[in-house]
Amino acid sequence: MRLYLQTMPAAAEAPRYVQIVLEQDLLGGWTLYRESGTQGGKATLRREQFLERDAAIAAFEKARDSQLKRGYRLMFAQGLDGPHGR
Repeated sequence: MRLYLQTMPAAAEAPRYVQIVLEQDLLGGWTLYRESGTQGGKATLRREQFLERDAAIAAFEKARDSQLKRGYRLMFAQGLDGPHGR
């Protein structure tokens, strides 16, 4: 699953973005990647690992919801099977 969220750019500033990716690894675990930064500038990448799918999806949804509350807008979504990604 992958989400790309972005803020509306101010007058002379590049927009900020957040990309949230949830992937299953080869051993059956789950990795949540959170990349954030300024479009065309520096970025920060954080990685969190989970053993259970439900815990990984809960963390994915929590990360998504917190960014939406901060004013980010959803620009792209990939791999969401249903309303809760299940």
